[in-house]
Amino acid sequence: MTRAQPAQAGTTIPRPAPYLPALDGLRGAAIAGVLLFHTGHLPGGFLGVDLFFALSGYLITDLLLREAERTGTVSLVDFWGRRVRRLLPALAAMLAAVAALTWAVAPPETVRTTLSDGPWVQANLINWHLLAESAGYWDRFGPDRVFEHLWSVAVEEQFYLVWPLIVLALALLGRRVHAAVAVTAVLASAASLALMVSMFSEADPTRVYIGTDTRAFSLLLGAAVATRPVRAALTRIPARWAGAAASLLVAALAAAWVLADGVASPWLFNGGLAAHSLASALLIGLCANAPRTPAARALAWRPLRGLGLVSYGLYLWHWPVIVLLSPERTGLDGLAWTGFVCAVSIWLAVLSKYLVEDPIRFRADWARGRSGLIAFAAAMAALAVMWFALPDPAPPAIDLTELD
Repeated sequence: MTRAQPAQAGTTIPRPAPYLPALDGLRGAAIAGVLLFHTGHLPGGFLGVDLFFALSGYLITDLLLREAERTGTVSLVDFWGRRVRRLLPALAAMLAAVAALTWAVAPPETVRTTLSDGPWVQANLINWHLLAESAGYWDRFGPDRVFEHLWSVAVEEQFYLVWPLIVLALALLGRRVHAAVAVTAVLASAASLALMVSMFSEADPTRVYIGTDTRAFSLLLGAAVATRPVRAALTRIPARWAGAAASLLVAALAAAWVLADGVASPWLFNGGLAAHSLASALLIGLCANAPRTPAARALAWRPLRGLGLVSYGLYLWHWPVIVLLSPERTGLDGLAWTGFVCAVSIWLAVLSKYLVEDPIRFRADWARGRSGLIAFAAAMAALAVMWFALPDPAPPAIDLTELD
């Protein structure tokens, strides 16, 4: 879990949960899977995104419920302010840097899609923009779109907008907020899964893969595990069996990451993704309730935990790095190219964490309150201006004499 940030006057910050190294290790495993998938070494590594979703649903719901228990309500302004300070600085820095670099060195088609996609990334609607353009995720995930991976960030941001409203309403309606949240999360998960199964098209599963409504179950199952009824049920499992269950879940997730293969695995979209998300959520709950099991200790391995601590910046940067430092551009291939792009991505993620994310999140007083709102508006305005200030590349010239 994330470490506590200092309280500021006039803000409502939930009592922090104890730090659990295994959860950072799970983040590290998730981003490692995504990196290996995008560099062609792990066919099911994209399932790391589902692990991220389950973690986000768990951690955010845990924070919201802690605040609701302590105060009887949820401060939406404070919650959204913390999310903006956590997510926007790194995202804005990456968008500005990648857009400028792409415009300077990338092929014209890549520049066009970058300038077209950018405003939708900024609005946290890139997944719906891609669907509106009929951009197939599985056959179009290539060098012409440097921001396509951010569909998952958009899904999470949309969840952060809606889910706190639901938790607040449930908190205000009665005292049994944990039970109400658990029931709501489970029922909404079932509805989301039903939508995925009913809307799935074997020809192109993009709609159900990147649509917020059909992917919400991954976040909601994590949210359900954060509630007291589910945690109490997990706590009643004897330590020996909890350790065995956690190890079994790790093995099941690893097997899925090796065996799954996108569109070649239709079982994913007929319940497989939901089963993976449920296994991820239960593993998170077991690691939180029994942090001394062998699986939790293995996940707390320092290199894996370190990767998890920079996972957000690493996710933001890795795909633009892969696109802009392609084998054709670098002259590298195979493991040499994989090692190179991973090293560059990790270096940029570390810079993002220690120069951008942590200073603004923890130490910048100007990023809170009214001055924070002004800074947010200024950053959004600057990004909006950038998308329209960077000129589109000239259309390719056509030699009419060759048309005869």
